[in-house]
Amino acid sequence: MDTDVTLLETLMRGAGAIAAYAAVGLVLMIVGFYVIDWATPGKLSEVIRTQRNPNATLLTTSALGAIGLIVAASIWASGGRLTEGLAATAVFGLVGIIVQTVAMLVFDKIVGVSVRDLVKEQELQPGARLLAVTHLAIGLITAVAVI
Repeated sequence: MDTDVTLLETLMRGAGAIAAYAAVGLVLMIVGFYVIDWATPGKLSEVIRTQRNPNATLLTTSALGAIGLIVAASIWASGGRLTEGLAATAVFGLVGIIVQTVAMLVFDKIVGVSVRDLVKEQELQPGARLLAVTHLAIGLITAVAVI
């Protein structure tokens, strides 16, 4: 009977940790979404939902996927220390969002690939693919740095 209580306690703690990490991950994804919204003309949710713009959709999904990589790596690196893991996830996630934003600005200024111009196009553009891979690469680099 004592084993059942220990198992139940373990499961409850684990479920609580999952919920806490999921909440931090969700907040980071919402922040990431609004950063992309800031970088694009018009309201991003409208551009995706109503205009069905493939460039905006690809840029948003790649950025959110990159944030997911960072969150997953932060959880992995936490080693079961919940408080430190949650703090690291929040900090590293925000760093990833900042680095992605800087990369978009750099690509705009140096390479000439403008997010603002891309989301005005109704056909999927090569520049959107380039920025999407950049988002994922930055997410992966950040994730591996966390580990």
